[in-house]
Amino acid sequence: MAGKVFIGVSGWRYEPWRGNFYPRGLAQSKELWHAARHFNSIELNGSFYSLQRPSSYAMWAEQTPPGFVFAVKGGRFITHMLKLRNIEAAMGNFFASGLFALGDKLGPILWQFPPQMRLNLELFEQFFASLPKTTATAAKVAMQHDYRLKGHELLEPVHRQRLRHCVEVRHESFVDTAFIDLLRRYGIAWVVADTPNPWPLYEDVTADFVYMRLHGSTELYKSRYTPEQIEDWARRIDAWRNGGQPKDARLISRKAPGKREARDVYCYFDNTDKLHAPDNARELMVALGLPLEVSPTGRWAG
Repeated sequence: MAGKVFIGVSGWRYEPWRGNFYPRGLAQSKELWHAARHFNSIELNGSFYSLQRPSSYAMWAEQTPPGFVFAVKGGRFITHMLKLRNIEAAMGNFFASGLFALGDKLGPILWQFPPQMRLNLELFEQFFASLPKTTATAAKVAMQHDYRLKGHELLEPVHRQRLRHCVEVRHESFVDTAFIDLLRRYGIAWVVADTPNPWPLYEDVTADFVYMRLHGSTELYKSRYTPEQIEDWARRIDAWRNGGQPKDARLISRKAPGKREARDVYCYFDNTDKLHAPDNARELMVALGLPLEVSPTGRWAG
């Protein structure tokens, strides 16, 4: 049995989409509702810039159909400002800020690191060891929150589940088999990040799922993927979801990733500067034979 495939976009509130992807006259408050009936997942990136509130997460969950999944981007205060040092309270704030209100729509948590940040194996191992693997352990992390939430915290999960984590790195020092081994030891996914910038594009499978971010084929955040490129990504996703690996995979480590098993794949188009992402995401769904809208029962197929 093949793994599930989730295709979507990074964020949903973009001015150029109005009158294009979003019908002319659609209320801004309905934009997530509209997007969630065309994609079965969206990467929630407001959480990267600032702490959100439980009421916002609850509203987003309510506006999306059953079977929909949010990937949630970890806070840049942790990854870019503190750079993984003395992060206990910041991690508490992130997990207490409302993620639990997504319920069973909470998908992978993305940790993105700045281009200037180099690999420090000891520091990253400490970070990976601290990441909660379930909502129950995340609730314990949330208890470390501080005054910054100002009474707007949610400490009890509304749905108990396993948590998935992935990392997107942007410095060549991470092109290291020791880092791939570390990711596999903790079951954390290496993000397959396609970008025209000199950031590392590799496709090592390091977890029981694959996470992809497609930032633009020739121009960062802007350029459109061609039909041929979409077909190539579909071929790669097919291999991953069936437990294999593309024959031409770009790898850091030649070690086998472990037992062959079906994997879920999450793919988000970030060429959202922002007009091509919805079209490319839909084209990839067609190439993979995925439904292009929610079923008559109002849900995404499981």
